[in-house]
Amino acid sequence: MDLTARLAFTRDLAIQAGQLISNRRKQGKLKTEFKGNIELVTDADMACEKLIKNALLASFPDDAVLAEETSTQLPDNQLNGPLWVVDPIDGTVNYAHGHSMVAVSIAWYENAEARIAVVYNPFMNECFTAIRGQGAWLNDAPIRVGEKTALNRALVATGFPYDRSLRPELIERLGSVMAECADVRRLGSAALDICWVACGRLDAYYESVMPWDSAAAALIAREAGARLGRFAPVPDDALPGELDGRHWLIASPALFEPIRNLLYQSK
Repeated sequence: MDLTARLAFTRDLAIQAGQLISNRRKQGKLKTEFKGNIELVTDADMACEKLIKNALLASFPDDAVLAEETSTQLPDNQLNGPLWVVDPIDGTVNYAHGHSMVAVSIAWYENAEARIAVVYNPFMNECFTAIRGQGAWLNDAPIRVGEKTALNRALVATGFPYDRSLRPELIERLGSVMAECADVRRLGSAALDICWVACGRLDAYYESVMPWDSAAAALIAREAGARLGRFAPVPDDALPGELDGRHWLIASPALFEPIRNLLYQSK
């Protein structure tokens, strides 16, 4: 299957999954629990992931799947081979509280590089897509990053981990960004934060996240003209290629270095 056909399959699957989570929330009575006693998960997360994985394994039985709710430690040969990276609901806390910043995220990787990507927000009916080397789109219309050059006009997104013990260091970084940039936004969905950089609604995004949070959106931003890099070294246990989600900085090209300098100085 070529990349265009694979993207069409993935887009249809993401929309189907989005309809599932939208309908589940309309019906009410979501069942919730906490992974590790801190991270919220709902029964809709599990149902959505099951739907996506079953469809992927039925159509691509030789491909590996790395998914948030049922992830296991995959060997290197699977991480570097044909690999689907899935977040059934990015923004679960938003989802459980009735907010609209929620997305289904699906990416296909080969040699630890994203080839196609879909991020679908069913509550805003927005579907971000990308093919490596061919561009990025929002509801089939091409998108590009913003052209802002002044740091003091930059609108920057970030997020915070569930583990409160990790937050003091992040607050110091946040203070540096707030002192130099126009303002900060927190959508509560890393995938949508990054996609909003891709379409110019935001100027930059920085955070450490899990692979499935950024796997699809990072390609969408790259294909929309964003510059991607790390604001701190990735540890020795980093996943190969583009899979590791730690210390991402994704920004419009003119703002990348000024914002990375801010983040380095405040670490």
